[in-house]
This record gives sequence, C-alpha cells and structure tokens, in this order.
Amino acid sequence: MGEKNIKSRNDIDSKYKWKIELMYPDRKSWDEDVDAAMNMTESFLSYQGRLGESSDTLLSALKDLDAINMKFEKAYCYAKMKQDEDNRLGSSQEMLGIITARAAEAGASTSFFSPELLSLSEEKLSGFLDENPELKAYDFVIKDALRMKEHVLSEKEESILARLSEVTGASDNIQSMLSDADLKFGKVRDSDGKKVELSHGNYINFMESTDRKVRKHAFTKMYEAYKNHINTFAAVYGTSVKADVTGAVIRGYDSARHAAMSSGNIPESVYDNLIEAVHENLPVLHRYIALKKKILGVKNLKMYDVYAPLVSVPETEISFEEAVEMMKECLAPLGEEYISRLTKGVESGWIDVYETPGKTSGAYSFGSYDSYPYILMNYTGKLQDVLTLVHECGHSMHSSYTREAQPFTYGDYSIFVAEVASTVNESLTLRHLLDKEKDVEMRKYLLFKYIEEFRATVFRQTMFAEFELEAHRLVEEGGSLTAQWLCETYDRLNTLYFGDALSHDDMIQYEWARIPHFYRAYYVYQYATGFSAATAIAGRILSEGETAVEDYKKFLKTGSSMYPVDELKIAGVDMTSPEPVRNAMKTFEALIDELESLL
Repeated sequence: MGEKNIKSRNDIDSKYKWKIELMYPDRKSWDEDVDAAMNMTESFLSYQGRLGESSDTLLSALKDLDAINMKFEKAYCYAKMKQDEDNRLGSSQEMLGIITARAAEAGASTSFFSPELLSLSEEKLSGFLDENPELKAYDFVIKDALRMKEHVLSEKEESILARLSEVTGASDNIQSMLSDADLKFGKVRDSDGKKVELSHGNYINFMESTDRKVRKHAFTKMYEAYKNHINTFAAVYGTSVKADVTGAVIRGYDSARHAAMSSGNIPESVYDNLIEAVHENLPVLHRYIALKKKILGVKNLKMYDVYAPLVSVPETEISFEEAVEMMKECLAPLGEEYISRLTKGVESGWIDVYETPGKTSGAYSFGSYDSYPYILMNYTGKLQDVLTLVHECGHSMHSSYTREAQPFTYGDYSIFVAEVASTVNESLTLRHLLDKEKDVEMRKYLLFKYIEEFRATVFRQTMFAEFELEAHRLVEEGGSLTAQWLCETYDRLNTLYFGDALSHDDMIQYEWARIPHFYRAYYVYQYATGFSAATAIAGRILSEGETAVEDYKKFLKTGSSMYPVDELKIAGVDMTSPEPVRNAMKTFEALIDELESLL
C-alpha cells in the first residue's frame, strides 16, 4: 500500500474537471447570492399571519419560499463541491461554515410557514386552489401537507421540537465521533508483510484480500475495538431508538416505522413484503455461501471469508474515454435520446474524474436545481470504476430529466426511488457485459460481481431492516436495548441469513455497532426495494424495448410531483406487491446457476 503518485489539481487537464465555475465565477458572486438569500428571508417574514388572506398572497409566499430555498441550495452545493475539490483549503471550509449557519438561520425565520399553512381549513385551501389557476402548480404540495396535518403540532410545540432537534438527533453524531474519531483499531500486516494502520477506509480492502490470515487479522482487530466499547454503543443506539419512538408518540403515529414511512406515504406492507420475499429466498443465498466455501476450499467458512474474491480480478487498465464508450454501448437499450443527453453531459463538464491531493474520496452525484447534475469521482482505470461511473451517471440523468420537467418545488426525488436509476444503469451494464463476454474467467468475475451486488444490497440491507424493526418494537413494548440483547439479536439474524455453510463467529455479534445507517431509522430497507425495482425495470427494458423505455423516462421526469410508490408504477413496478422482490430473486438464482456451471 505504497504512496500513489497523484497529480496536483492544476496539472489535470480541464476536460477532466467539473465546470462548477458555471455556478459562480468567483467568491464575490457567491457572497452576493448568500446576502441576497438572507435579505429575501427577512422580507419573507412579512407573510407571517397573512397566508390565509387570499389565494394571491399564498401563491406569492410559496413562490418566494421556493426562490429562497433555490438560492440557498445553489450556494450550499457550490461550497460543498469546492471543499470536496481540496479539503485542505481554509477558504472552502469557511464558505461551507458560512452557508450552513445562514441556512439554519433562514430555516428558523421561515419555520412559521408550515404550521400557519396547516392552520388554514381544508375548505379555504381547496377554495384557493379552485379560484387561482397558478396555485395549481402547488396542488400536490398543499394536499400532501394536509395529509400530514394530524401529525403537525401547534406553532409553539413545533418551535420547541425544532430547537430540541440537535439534542434528540445527537446519537448519530456521538456514534460517528466514537466510531470514526476516537476508536483505534491498531495495525494489521498486509499480504506483503507491511504493518498498516487499520481504518474504516481500508477495512474492506483487507476483507477482499486473497490472504486468509490478513482477512482474519483485520476482522478480529476491527470487532475487538467495538467489543471493548459495546456498552457505550448500546447506550448511544438505545437513546437513538428511544428518540424515534418518543417522536412518533408525540406526533400521534402508530409506531416509529409508521412515522418514518408516512413522509413518502409508503405503505408499511412494502417493508413486510420485502422481509417475507427475502426469507423465502434465503435457501438460494445459503446455496451461494456453500458454493463460496467450496471454491475457497476451506474446512470452516468464517465471516471474514465472506468478502474474499472467488475469481481473480482482471487487471486490464481502462482509460476514462474507453469507460465512457463502454457505458454508452451498455446503456444503448435506453435509446438515442438518453445516450446523446448523457454524452453531452460528460463532454460539457459534469464530471470531476481523477483523484488529486485533498480531494474527497469515493464518488457521488450532486448539484442544485439550476446547475449541472455534477459527479465527483476518483477514477483509477479499473472495471469497478466503470461501474461507479455508470452508477453515478444514472443518478445525474435522473436529476437532469427531473429538473428539466419539473418546477423547483418538485425538482428532487425521494430516497425511496433515489437508487433506482443508478441501479438500472448498473444492471443493464452487467447484463450487456455478460451477454458479450466469451472468456470464462471474465464471465466468472462478472457473475461474482453481480451476485455480490445482490448479496450486499438486497440480503444485507434487509437483514439490517429486520434488526432495526426488532429493536424499535422492543422499545415500543417497554423493553430496553441492552448490549446483550442487541448482540444476541444481531447474531441470530446473521446466522439465519447466512445459513449452515458459515461457521459461527463470536465477533460478528458486534457488527451492528459500526453501522451508521441505523441512526437514520427505517432508511436501509430502501436500498433493497430500490435494487429490486431497478432489476425489474432493467428486465422490462430489455424484453419490451421502446414502450418500457418511454415509461421509464416518464418515471425519471416525475421528480417529487407524486408519491414514490405511484412513480414506480409508471415504470411498470408495483412495490406494494412482493412480486418485484421475488422476480429480482429469480435473477439472483439464475446468476448462481450459471456461476455453478462454470466452476
């Protein structure tokens, strides 16, 4: 793991850098926009107590609130991306600090809006909508607000809860500080015999090592650190669950899950169907784990063997230009219009391609309503980087279609559908690469890659979803989340999901403590439902062609103008039924069948 020779940002050709100067040419124009947003916020206070005056007043307030939020979003996105270019620069850190503080101030100043809007009678709001055609643009926003009315408290109570939000949400920050800043995992010998400091960042690399001793050492070191602080983690997570449960009770929801899922109007049956369909297919996962054991040739397959590669990774270097061509070829089933829009995006400066000193690691798709849907990457020329490119371009294309078709009010999309477009792209890519690949070793690698996507996204996230459901239910029934209960429950679920081919390992019971997603209750299930929906959509595109593509593009254009479950129905997927998950499982089984036949 020697030092890589990384070019400085100035030495990178501009065609490989995102063009965020199109958002703001300089710091001065950014400062002016932030000041303008603050002035607009101050003027907005004049609407307080007047929203029910007339339909024109309400329309004007809604438009002004959109204008304020749009300015803050743009200024925030720019500052965040500026910092991500080089985290070492004080000027970027300062900008991000300024915009975060200003946005919080503005949020407090405009917080009167929702309670006041909801204090208006349904009759009055319906009358406003009928008499003012321009207000129709906000029809869904207003009706959705009315749907949530019974769970919104008085203005005074909402203000108290808003002020307490930093306290009630503190568990997430405490877990992060403990896990990411204070916990030390010690050093691990890599396969070259060098001692390397173990971190969250390099842990997965150790888990994917071909050297079993390295995997075992890293695994043990990682979970020993959590074991040594497990009572603290249990107290922190227990507090987080109590905050979820208490918040749901205060707002009059049936449960914390009901509260979490009601914001997108998602039926709770979606959650139960997912767990049920995954349970039905656990024997298929068990078959894969048994296959893994056979290929690795170990007497006892342990948890630290789960990420071990079954086939050697092809070492071909793929240039960024080749990656873009590969992507266009793989996504051709989405039609000429989609490909030309994507090509134009890549060529006009959506993507920040290469790693540079101080740049944020990983990859994401970002941007504001009135900017490009920018992509941050750290491209190194591996096949995995091509898949990352394809994935992030899926997000950015979703944003591109949405922002073009929808006004700012509906110009984003919910978490429930957020991973669909990216996974449709990945699914089409892996299927295309498999269709044309003749080399047996490469086929095995692609199959392994696709199967692992299923295992990590559908099975693992559903297991997480089941764990947090049990944890919240225990607290809702008056129980207490002790370290012992959390460890035993996690261990039991892990054994259920992995099956008999996996030998029991005492250390895995501590894994729950390092999962940050648990601090955002009932969030992870959406990875599994999104992956299942995307698998169904990709299958439909390949079998039905143009009709399916047109339906899919209609879905990409809906933004947040309707509820996510209804949006997916446009693309031909009904997530209120267990069928999409069951069908995704058929794809999973077919991949395992082929991998077995090649070994």
